[in-house]
Amino acid sequence: MPGANGRTTIIRGGTLIDGSGQSPVQNDAIVLDGDRIRSVGVLPPDVNAEDPESVRTIDASGKWIMPGLIDGHCHLSFGQPAMPGLNIARGTVSSEFSTIRAARNAQTVLRSGVTSVCVPGGTWFIDVAVREAINAGLIEGPRVYCAGRFIVTYGSIADNEPSWVGTPEHVNGKLCNNVTDMVTEVRRQCKHGVNFIKMADSTWGDIQTISREELTAVAEEAHRRNARITIHSRGADSTRAAAEAGFDWILHADLATESDLDAVAEAGVRIMPTLTFLEHAAEYGRDFGRSEREVDQMKYNLEGGARVLQRARELGLKVLSGTDSGNSPVMPYGELHANEPGIMVKYGGYTPLEAISACTRDNAFVVGLEDDVGVIEPGKLADMLLLTKDPVADISVLKGGRNLDLVIKAGKVVDRNGLRNAPDDPLRIVPDAC
Repeated sequence: MPGANGRTTIIRGGTLIDGSGQSPVQNDAIVLDGDRIRSVGVLPPDVNAEDPESVRTIDASGKWIMPGLIDGHCHLSFGQPAMPGLNIARGTVSSEFSTIRAARNAQTVLRSGVTSVCVPGGTWFIDVAVREAINAGLIEGPRVYCAGRFIVTYGSIADNEPSWVGTPEHVNGKLCNNVTDMVTEVRRQCKHGVNFIKMADSTWGDIQTISREELTAVAEEAHRRNARITIHSRGADSTRAAAEAGFDWILHADLATESDLDAVAEAGVRIMPTLTFLEHAAEYGRDFGRSEREVDQMKYNLEGGARVLQRARELGLKVLSGTDSGNSPVMPYGELHANEPGIMVKYGGYTPLEAISACTRDNAFVVGLEDDVGVIEPGKLADMLLLTKDPVADISVLKGGRNLDLVIKAGKVVDRNGLRNAPDDPLRIVPDAC
């Protein structure tokens, strides 16, 4: 059956990297009907590739085809990087401006080849609004799976204001210093439509700011409400405690010891090291006002994260891929979303195919679409990239979208120039309603 627009799309030729971890193969035909993949392999006999009225063909000869990227750690509404010269754009002091900026950020992310994104925290419920605007077809953007503000205690990351101020709405953390307040905040965020809950321990993992009892209570309440839960946890004790409390995945885990990772593995919990931020900020942080002490701290955590990657691979731990784009002035949108696979290869000893699977097939978990995205196979959503160079031969090919030929989300070609083509153009861009 043809798609909803009356036409079937066929991608002919090229080399297929399907995201499953299998070796690349020569592609004959990938058939898309509407927003789904109908078939992969031999062209079905009922599809007439010579009929331009019912079929459009994309020639992928000399190209590489892979699933759309999934950035498992990207903040859309943090108010970063800063926009100088605009008083209203100082951080997140204006919810209205921050919402418009977040919507634009989402468009930039999509055009860099990221077709789905996990947003582990933001301000107000801006990310929920952006998600719904994309789903409604009001704006273009990747699929968004988001948390609300971090649940934090005194001493946690995002607890930057004096104690008599607390954490105002424009701050990305919500101060909760006891179990009752934490559980109440879970319920409030779920009421307002978040997909998952994020807690946050100390910035660099030097102390554990949230107790095991608090972690367990929040995880139980989130799961009771059919929401997943993650945590910013760089420290050893908090990483082990979160795994044993039943968290669904752990962000960072830089300082986890071998025994801590053994506990994570025993609990069956995934980790997302997110070393892109540490590597990039350690190299360029001074240019953005980071002190020598801060840069040294990032280098220290980067070294710990590299050891974690290596040990995780030995243990067979499921390692997810995220970048922390948008979390600071040094992390712009559209530039770094594909850096983490290269870091997995460089520091962790992963093969390029394993790293590609981490940011496609495995990352489908953190956008709640394990059965729908991340692998190019029949029945999946038609999210894919056409590349001009081979990422298996050189994983850095993925960086910065520089080798993108086409971005396809839900069977529709994304206009990477931000322009609308003529309505009768067979590759015209239509508002994305998926």
